[in-house]
Amino acid sequence: MTPDAALILCRFVFDSGAIFLWGASAYICWAAPADLAQQVSRRLWHFNSLATLLVIGTTAALLPLRAATIGDGWDDALAPQVLRSILTQTNVGQAWIAQAAATILVVASGLVPGRFGQCARTISAGLLLISLTISGHAAMDSGWLLTMHRLNDGLHLLSGGAWIGALVPVAVTLPMLRDAQWQQDARTAMTRFSTAGHVAVALVIATGIINTILIVGSAPLDWQFDYQLLLSMKILIVFVLVALAITNRYLLVPRLVRDPSLEPLKWTTGTEIVLGFAVLGLVSVFGTLQPT
Repeated sequence: MTPDAALILCRFVFDSGAIFLWGASAYICWAAPADLAQQVSRRLWHFNSLATLLVIGTTAALLPLRAATIGDGWDDALAPQVLRSILTQTNVGQAWIAQAAATILVVASGLVPGRFGQCARTISAGLLLISLTISGHAAMDSGWLLTMHRLNDGLHLLSGGAWIGALVPVAVTLPMLRDAQWQQDARTAMTRFSTAGHVAVALVIATGIINTILIVGSAPLDWQFDYQLLLSMKILIVFVLVALAITNRYLLVPRLVRDPSLEPLKWTTGTEIVLGFAVLGLVSVFGTLQPT
């Protein structure tokens, strides 16, 4: 495997873990009532542990992979001089330091029990995502435009992550709608998620448009550039995700009153999770390419 391919894979795994930690923690901390939050958190323990381990591992691997891609291949992956230069002289190094610090906070928050620990994990996972804005295409700007671009990137990551990352605990909550013990709390959580989802989807679309204008300068229709082709594919998938979310909220959920079957909701939620991974895969690739 080439250093470039390894870097893309590393970015994908890290983004997936970070977005799950942020979205799932935000759902448990802010959408789910206290008793339900504890129950969902217990059921997601293995997912949380795996995501945390993946974030730790990919953060540790990211700096050597950056050294290998910037330098002369695998021989430079652990070269002290190359690593030192990246850490002290590049935005990539600054981003890695911020990412490593946020990863430590995520791990530390996992040691704090109860609701407070869950909220601490939400905040630290949010910081983990925001650390990604330090590098990337926003770094090409300067002055107030750089600040605006990074703020927009951060809002895009947080809103998209809150939507996609929360789908796993949503899938865990769905069967509880038919459990008398958890039914009321599950309805409350789903209602809160639906309300927040409207805001998240609107922010994803708005910040995505702004980001495209800032990077490409127009609609990404010049498909001779791989960046614009992959970005167009991402936009198409996001529209499908929005259509599925609208179908869930305004068609399938109201139909539960007449038809108690949860299968349609389970299928659409599962499809959203798969498409969310597809979006992350595309971002991992075109984030390393030149837009024009």
